[in-house]
Amino acid sequence: MLKNTLETVSRGVLGRVLVLSALLLAGLFLAPGPNAQAATPTDNAVYEGFITLARIFYEVNVKFVEEPDSTEMVNGAVRGMLSTLDPHSSYLTPEEMNEFQQEAGGSFTGVGMELSVKDSVVTVVAPIEDTPASRAGVMSGDQIVNIDDKSTKDMSVMEVVKLIRGPLGTKVTITVNRPSMKRSYTFTLVRDHIPLRSVRSEELTPGISYIHISNFQGDTAFEVEKAISTLVTASTRGLILDLRNDPGGLLEQAIKVSGLLIGPAMIVETKGRVNDQNVLYNSDQQAVLPVNLPLVVLVNEGSASASEIVAGALQDYGRATILGTKTFGKGSVQNVVRLQDGSGLRLTTARFYTPSGRPIQSEGITPDVEVPSVLPPNYKPTREVDLERHLLGVNEKAGSRSKNELVEVEEKENFDEFEAPPLPDKPVREMTLAERLDFDKQLNQAVELLNKGQIKSGFNGLAPKRRQKKALG
Repeated sequence: MLKNTLETVSRGVLGRVLVLSALLLAGLFLAPGPNAQAATPTDNAVYEGFITLARIFYEVNVKFVEEPDSTEMVNGAVRGMLSTLDPHSSYLTPEEMNEFQQEAGGSFTGVGMELSVKDSVVTVVAPIEDTPASRAGVMSGDQIVNIDDKSTKDMSVMEVVKLIRGPLGTKVTITVNRPSMKRSYTFTLVRDHIPLRSVRSEELTPGISYIHISNFQGDTAFEVEKAISTLVTASTRGLILDLRNDPGGLLEQAIKVSGLLIGPAMIVETKGRVNDQNVLYNSDQQAVLPVNLPLVVLVNEGSASASEIVAGALQDYGRATILGTKTFGKGSVQNVVRLQDGSGLRLTTARFYTPSGRPIQSEGITPDVEVPSVLPPNYKPTREVDLERHLLGVNEKAGSRSKNELVEVEEKENFDEFEAPPLPDKPVREMTLAERLDFDKQLNQAVELLNKGQIKSGFNGLAPKRRQKKALG
């Protein structure tokens, strides 16, 4: 009797799984593009793969020593599928989707780090300005290996984020490897409200205005326009736009900010495998910054995505002088789709190209004036090209880079022997201008060039000439 009951249940489970697989396959074969063709050998391989997946799900669901959580198994299968793609495609549970939307809205409680995956380890892309992480000395490229003595091995970015975030005012201790220095550090950070205030501005010196964008969120263009209207007067001799350690954000805001500086123009192009991803994005903004006012844009290894779009457009049009170090090189488009259960799919669908046709993915933006960042000796920053499974750039060949070896975690008792990263003695906002310029060589160079009248706007309102070489779509 027991055996018959088990067989009945088993057939029911297998039947439901096979129905699910059939529905998935129906979507694959019954909804092809306009140029529909018969199933190919590749399609048949996919079919066989779904049958294998259904059988494995059935075997586990029925025969595993303890009753498994079917929802967790499905989530794990989806995450596994997406993990074969690039580091920016991911599955978001309903809880994670809500957190993602909170961040897009401009605030969360945590320590202030943009994270990705490199060499199968969750890695810091950039610390967010004026947050517990940046004040403690966390740097781009740091590998997060322990959180409160819990190993992060095999954890996803979202799992790490869950451990790092917590109630306001509570502490979290993280251990990081700094591979380029072959050393490890521990940081005990107090969780804080991270408002992600995207725009800060000031008159740096008489005649030189300064605007810093920490990320591109819903009100960024509005705040930049307000800052320009307040700071730029008849006596202004130049503007510094600081995009350093800006991990990106909303594409529409990057386009609007670019438009505020150059007016109506084509800002960025996207190219993907599906036709609706091949788009020229134009700004319809009227320029609020005088087009002949000297403009310097600061970038570094932490400038990514939307910040690279702005820097690339301004460079192509000759509107600004780009100063600093080569940017991160994150030039891919992610579409976020909310699914019926409140979860979400974040999927890479296209590559970004500057107005002249330069690819951003893996290439980044090379500054016109190179000035090194304030970094420890022998420190090698992490860029998109270093990330595991990164989307190849147009000029990059598969397998052209060898995988970096992970640095083993040093014994905890040796942490105090490690060289501390270079940090100012006090927060930037508390420094005098002289102290700030002495510490920040990139900002110092921008001010010096503007004071000497060596920055000229080459913008003439015309679109840059498109390159003849066809870019990979």
